[in-house]
Amino acid sequence: MAASAKVARLTTLALFSPTPTPSGPKPINPRARAPPPISISMDPALVDPTHLQSLMLACAHSCALRLSPATPASAIEPVDLGKLRTALAHSFIVVSVFCGARYLADAGEEEGQRFGLDLGLARQGEQRLVGFGRAVSDLGLTASVHDVVVHPSLQRRGIGQKIVDKITRVLHSRGIYDISALCTEKERPFFEACGFGDDMMGSTTMLYTRNVHK
Repeated sequence: MAASAKVARLTTLALFSPTPTPSGPKPINPRARAPPPISISMDPALVDPTHLQSLMLACAHSCALRLSPATPASAIEPVDLGKLRTALAHSFIVVSVFCGARYLADAGEEEGQRFGLDLGLARQGEQRLVGFGRAVSDLGLTASVHDVVVHPSLQRRGIGQKIVDKITRVLHSRGIYDISALCTEKERPFFEACGFGDDMMGSTTMLYTRNVHK
């Protein structure tokens, strides 16, 4: 029971509503710097899993839902490459963002060196993979957004919102409006700015925790 309570505090279920609430989505910070020239693709074939692995590591993004909120970035391990390839293959929507390498600072190089990864190789020609997001869906009623990441050098420039907006627009075009996002409290303001809010049914996200600790 204690394990279940711990997980519940780590996660927040945000539901996207096509009809804005009276307060509406939070406005983007007007003082945020404009992004450099970027290209956005929905072609999964353009995403090299090793480059995505490096981007996630540079962002200290973990796919392990049971990490403690106090887990330091230095303790984040690279996502398993085989599982990442499988996740990409089974995602309904994949959105990737590329940017010229000259616009980036070499953020995350120390993390890459620690695991023997070259974070500077995440490129499409002279373009680096700097943003990513994906969605899974039953293709009829519901969908969920996962793994939205933006290179540390380009965060707070609206790129993450562009990724989520692209995902939700495609889902709406398919008649799917029940869209959820599993996020930490730290990520909650970002998803609220993208138009997500508390579950109107008042339900709570629960994760299977039996036999987690062996």
